Amino acid sequence: MSEKAGQFPFTRGIYPEMYKKKLWTMRQYAGFTTAEESNKRFQYLLDHGVTGLSVAFDLPTQIGYDSDSSMAEGEVGKVGVPVTSRREIGLLFDDIPLDKVTVSMTINATAATLLALYIVTAEDRGFPLVKLRGTIQNDILKEFIARGTYIYPPEHSIRLVTDVFEFCSTHIPNWNSISISGYHIREAGSTAAQELAFTMADGITYVQAAVDRGLDANKFGKRLSFFFNAHNDFLTEIAKFRAARRLWATIMKERFGVTDEKALHCRFHVQTGGSTLTAQQIENNVVRTTIQAMSAVLGGTQSLHTNSKDEALSLPSDENVRLALRTQQIIAYESGIPNHPDPLAGSYVIEELTEKLESEAQLLIQEIDNLGGAVKAIEAGWIQNQIAQSAYDYQQKVDSKEQIIVGVNRFQEDTPKELDLQSIDKNSVKEQIKSVKKFKQERDNGQVKNHLTKLETGARKNDNLLPLIIKCVKNDCTIGEIADTLRSVFGEYNPSI
Repeated sequence: MSEKAGQFPFTRGIYPEMYKKKLWTMRQYAGFTTAEESNKRFQYLLDHGVTGLSVAFDLPTQIGYDSDSSMAEGEVGKVGVPVTSRREIGLLFDDIPLDKVTVSMTINATAATLLALYIVTAEDRGFPLVKLRGTIQNDILKEFIARGTYIYPPEHSIRLVTDVFEFCSTHIPNWNSISISGYHIREAGSTAAQELAFTMADGITYVQAAVDRGLDANKFGKRLSFFFNAHNDFLTEIAKFRAARRLWATIMKERFGVTDEKALHCRFHVQTGGSTLTAQQIENNVVRTTIQAMSAVLGGTQSLHTNSKDEALSLPSDENVRLALRTQQIIAYESGIPNHPDPLAGSYVIEELTEKLESEAQLLIQEIDNLGGAVKAIEAGWIQNQIAQSAYDYQQKVDSKEQIIVGVNRFQEDTPKELDLQSIDKNSVKEQIKSVKKFKQERDNGQVKNHLTKLETGARKNDNLLPLIIKCVKNDCTIGEIADTLRSVFGEYNPSI
């Protein structure tokens, strides 16, 4: 093919030399019952060669409840680290050089508050904001579609997303203000083409909202990033990543008139498919993850997380996290794949699949446009129904053995192995709740009330809320208190479908 890597529409990669010049960021996702435990895992990962950190937050943090809230009971520290205030975020990043390590935070409904906490921590430690590099997920639409950790109705949620865009473009120029995520859409059961289409449709909505705010797509477009799933079908996944770059570059150029080449780039992180991991014969997951990771590298990812083999059963152990990281390192340093930008370009299978996925995704985007855009399609339940049907169809194939899953519906073993699994420490949960209560008792509660009132006033106007949230954080307001203040103005989203 005549197109080269680094040339519009970037099918073959966004940079001419791709990994020959710089490898992808090796970023492992982690979060434990306390900030201190999570920090130990981060230090362990950095010691073993990780080049970027990725933070998993617990469910209460994701939906705006403090650890001591009755709404958080039973969920504190279960699927990630609990963060209530600047106290925990300080412990989480203790002794980590924030000006050198890129940090990704998987947080959406409370993304603005987590970003504020990170900014305050960096400033307290003397790190200039211009040197901070990383990503805040900040993709609320996929929460309505696939995950459910939303708080406010779409209109107000998108306002917060756009506030982050605007603030980052002015104050943190090297920070990715969103990671538009197809990963969770795929985890919910979508096809590869649906993952592409629904992610791009969400992206169109965010860009339009920012343009309507008066922001320049040539400027903020440079800090948009994406997050995709690497699923089991090796060649389809490679083609999907190639099609994603082509789709996004075309969308930005033709819909939004973007002329800056960097703002046309679809830069993305990939995580291997969590839903593909099996609790049966967990050693098989190492092979699955390796194949998926190779598809991401052959497809030109900028950042990669490889799942650990035990994640279908528990939080991963140190040993299994190390093996997952070593998988990336072997691909990087031993396979020879990074020596060639888009090495499968020209393969008739890859080129056909790339065109097919692009075409299928374009048709779905057109259907969403006809419904009035992503928000209208979500509110009507159309996108969710499309995913549910695909998930049902796939499960039918597994149940009928048309789709073989090794160790699950074929080549089973009668006696599962005894496994030494990581577990949640209940005492750590109690200590976390106790520390939050103590923090609230010892702070200046008059200042807390004062700054929450100012935030409420700003929310009732059209102010950018980031500066107000930063002041709240500096004065020891908690995530739950900030979220409750915004709830009092915006209300909570209750889907009518």
